Amino acid sequence: MKPLQNKIALVTGATRGIGKGISRVLANKGASVALVGRNPDLGFAYAKSLQEQGFNAKFYPADVSKQEQITEAANSAASDFGGLDILCANAGIFPACKLEEMNESDWDAVVDVNLKGMFFSVKACLPYLKKSPAGRVVLTSSITGPHTGYPGWSHYGATKAGMLGFMRTAAIELAKYNITVNAVLPGNILTEGLEELGQDYLHTMSASIPLKRLGTVEEIGYAVAFLASEEASYINGHALIVDGGQILPESLQALEAA
Repeated sequence: MKPLQNKIALVTGATRGIGKGISRVLANKGASVALVGRNPDLGFAYAKSLQEQGFNAKFYPADVSKQEQITEAANSAASDFGGLDILCANAGIFPACKLEEMNESDWDAVVDVNLKGMFFSVKACLPYLKKSPAGRVVLTSSITGPHTGYPGWSHYGATKAGMLGFMRTAAIELAKYNITVNAVLPGNILTEGLEELGQDYLHTMSASIPLKRLGTVEEIGYAVAFLASEEASYINGHALIVDGGQILPESLQALEAA
């Protein structure tokens, strides 16, 4: 795979978990990386860490659910780096809440970040992606929603399935600008957020995956880097599952039988 030399990427949700992995992989592939997140302490520290490793990275504080904030971040990044070629719309939250206890505020909080924030991010970056010779949008969806369900995450699953509906039409509309729109669908990836769910959860999830382990954030980053590359120029409107085979068995008994 050719490196992403001279490409400029903006990654939302870049201060933790999968976003950090995506940013690190893109930087390793040669891209300049604009890191976007809500936590300035984490963001500036991570940008400094990447800079100390010789990478071209800068942090822009923004809440993707606030259109004016993500627009300002995109404008600043494009000004600083000289444009934008790649958007990784990765920011997302997954607070657990059972349907019977869920209220409107619970629902809106997840939709505002995961779905509306994705839309705002694309809108903010679109003027610059249109100027790129080969614009790329890569969305971070999930297997939860499009393919699986999990108690407590009905609002999360709805947003992640909704992202794929957005992707398919956006891919058609933006193709005339030579912009592709694709998505990665991570399974259970070892992140800070997943670790907060406890060792019992991690053990149970590992047992349900044919490869018997959780994925790494870098493994999601590699998938994103491919979809952002020149080699993926004819892939448009595609959802790439990266889950170690998690959605394949119909039950734990199927894995035991194997």
